[in-house]
Amino acid sequence: MRLQWLTALEVRGIRPFLDQQRMLSAAARPAKKAAAPAPRLRGADRSAAARRRSVLEQSFGHLPDPQGPFAGRREHLTRIAQWVHAARASTETKPTLVVLHGDPGSGRTTLAVRAAHHLKDQFRGACVVDLRGESGRPLSTRDALLHLLNRLGAPREQLLFRERSSPEQQVRRLGELYHQHLTGLPVTIVLDDAADPEQVRTLLPERSDSLVLVTARRPIALPDDLPAWVHELPVEALDAAGAEELLRGTAGAAGAGPVPYDAQSSDRVRELCGGLPLALRIAGSSLAQRGADRLAADLDAYGPVDPVERALWLRYTDQPDQARRLLRRLALAGRASLGAAAAAALLGADEQEAQRLLTVLADAGLVERVRASRYRLHDAVRAFARARLLDEEDADDRTAAQERLIENYADLAGAVIRMVDGKMSTRAGNFGAHGFPSLDAALRWLDDESSFITSALRHADGVNQQAVLGLLGALCDYCLLRGDLYRLGEISELTQAVDQGLLERSVRWRTGIAARQLGELDTARTTLSSVVGLYREAQHDAGAALALCSLGITLHHQGNLTEAAARLNEAISLQSSPEQAEDRAWSLHALAAVERDRANLAEALRLLETALRLHREGESLHGEAWTQFQLGQVCLRMGDVPGADEALRTALDLYGRTQDARGEAWACTQLARARLVDGDSAEAVEQLRPALARHRENEDARGEAWTLYYLGQALEEEGRRDEAVRELERARTMFSRMRDVYGLACARHHSGRVTRDQRAAQTGNLLNSGFARQLLMDARADFARIKVAHGEAWTCLELAMIDAGNKRAPQALALCDEAAVLFASYEDRRGGDWAAFLRCTLLPYASPGGTEVGTVVAQEELSRLMSARHPSRDPKLEDCAEALRLMLERGVRLEDGWQAWDLGLVPGRHAREVMGVPVK
Repeated sequence: MRLQWLTALEVRGIRPFLDQQRMLSAAARPAKKAAAPAPRLRGADRSAAARRRSVLEQSFGHLPDPQGPFAGRREHLTRIAQWVHAARASTETKPTLVVLHGDPGSGRTTLAVRAAHHLKDQFRGACVVDLRGESGRPLSTRDALLHLLNRLGAPREQLLFRERSSPEQQVRRLGELYHQHLTGLPVTIVLDDAADPEQVRTLLPERSDSLVLVTARRPIALPDDLPAWVHELPVEALDAAGAEELLRGTAGAAGAGPVPYDAQSSDRVRELCGGLPLALRIAGSSLAQRGADRLAADLDAYGPVDPVERALWLRYTDQPDQARRLLRRLALAGRASLGAAAAAALLGADEQEAQRLLTVLADAGLVERVRASRYRLHDAVRAFARARLLDEEDADDRTAAQERLIENYADLAGAVIRMVDGKMSTRAGNFGAHGFPSLDAALRWLDDESSFITSALRHADGVNQQAVLGLLGALCDYCLLRGDLYRLGEISELTQAVDQGLLERSVRWRTGIAARQLGELDTARTTLSSVVGLYREAQHDAGAALALCSLGITLHHQGNLTEAAARLNEAISLQSSPEQAEDRAWSLHALAAVERDRANLAEALRLLETALRLHREGESLHGEAWTQFQLGQVCLRMGDVPGADEALRTALDLYGRTQDARGEAWACTQLARARLVDGDSAEAVEQLRPALARHRENEDARGEAWTLYYLGQALEEEGRRDEAVRELERARTMFSRMRDVYGLACARHHSGRVTRDQRAAQTGNLLNSGFARQLLMDARADFARIKVAHGEAWTCLELAMIDAGNKRAPQALALCDEAAVLFASYEDRRGGDWAAFLRCTLLPYASPGGTEVGTVVAQEELSRLMSARHPSRDPKLEDCAEALRLMLERGVRLEDGWQAWDLGLVPGRHAREVMGVPVK
């Protein structure tokens, strides 16, 4: 009845009321002194929230599958469920902590995992942490916190940048982040093989209705003031009924038919196995072949040894030579789960044979099937296998098996990364025995194997370091592709621990790239600058060139275009040899992007043409995708929308083939921008919103910021100025946080324009546009600092319109002249036309000779302007010039003020999109 009542509370909505009351009472309590929380970025919050939802949804898939027979523990599951429901009914928000203690092999972990699956609907996510408390090499609290934060969707930058402060400071900082992340978030956490009460306390999420299941060999002396509902649950030997059920279930799972009932022999088997589920499952796997009486006799023949060891000896000696050899060598793989590829490498056999032997060992209960085709050894089985390995195989054979494992994985992981880059067909024949039917299958394989590879690398002593380097490089590339920055941080630390040379430089370079992807541009620049220095000290030109290319891209993202171009040109000069043609192609298309933003469109096209040829010669679909993407943006700057569409759709297709989700999101953003340049703002809005969601899923802050920027422009074109101001404000905030000066200047420029127009729509004039003018002044200063003449010139024209509308015609005329000089500096005739035209509209009001003289001069200059026709002229200018000619002919009255704004004789947002520079 109590459980029914508690369920009713959940279903009928009373629980939300209790949650609200808890929040109100917590708010009413005096707050403890604490540092003021740092301001949080709304855009980043949305990205982090989207990632957290996705990661939490997937977290249950990382739990071991609840397969196989399960007996004698259903009462334990019921009690855990009752404790959870009782905690939920309370008005206090505290986790439920259950300590499951028992002997090795008693099924503590199996029970905890079953409980996590059984109560899945009550929690948002789940995670298992192997604390290795009794192994002699326990997992540090810091690493446990990092693992939990990664599995439960914490902000990724916290998982990548491992501080060099003291371990105590790191644990304190990570603990604060952990508790903050899980506040109000109910999850299930399994702390497996715990031994340290302080570690358990640190890993306890104090401010949520979470369930924490702790498994230990003996009761843990937890402090009395622990902020949790604490329960102890002994996991003892199975009784006769439970043992009988488990034995028969194991025999049935092995595919055997009905086993004759023999109560006396079954009791004897239970006694010899100590009632431990592990021993019973291992022994029970042969029940159908032996029968209960013979099974009891065979177990008894091994004498007075540990029950689990007795069962292990029985089934180990039952196996053929190859299966025994595989079991022994699986001890080299550590505690992570593995698949058939690893087993094949350890055994020196093909994958099909390795899979068959794994199945044989699983049927014998000697390996545990974690999920699908993933297996791992129980700690007791691993200890047994390691003892057999040391006793039955010599050191050379052990080292050869481990080296074969590393080399085989290096080849496979490198092949997968080459597939991502489009360099290898997906036909199975190109992978020898390890065929992948598709790129997706190859990436799924690497997804499954990455944690095992990291674990194996920790025990790669004496293995060929070139193989280790190759494997780490491929694994780092995978981490960048998949956004697994937690594992990239792990690898970074691993390389610092085992190597101080090329390996560490290579990983640190990729860490800098990851920082850039997260929008942490200052950190990326600092990291990549240090990597460049390290490669130069080592006189490693190829590595220095790659790092310089990445540094140049980072500087470009920060708006430092001059230095970005210098670094990229330096990289290209180091990549002049034919062997580095492929790397040179990446530097070339990165430099083309910089030249595009510097208005050097002809140079950008030349660079992209060369890069595209080199990528195709190198069979790099991924490089070709990014080159086509950059080409599409150059076409948009030229006003060539059909050409941009073709290039961007080609890029989108190539990104899809290489499974680059970040690239796909960027291509979608620029395709939507093409609609905006083409004048279809409604369609642009429709396409930009899903592109924005894609960037958030990828946690790509820079992609999100630029998409918000274009969305603000599209909303402006739609006449939805209030919404446009909000989106541009968000883009400004994100660019400011990332220290992206170019993006910030662009966002300020358009925010100033829309704010000015918004105010003018309310008042009917340009008076009182002070805030808009300040935004434009800041934008001009930014553009001037980074030497982007195109942006500065158009900002001068926007400022001139505000000054003219506020009866400061001389100042406005001076701004038009400054803009004309800037447009001429990079030969932009389209912008120069508008600077000259606005000058003509201002001359009657600003001429020292008076209105009449100013009108005559304006007519002369307008006539010269319209007679100097060229292909890049904005079509709107022709209509505006005709209207101005008629207005000047009729005469201008000074008291009427500047009329061009009211008559619409000013450039629109679209005028700035296209650069009127010569392109041969």
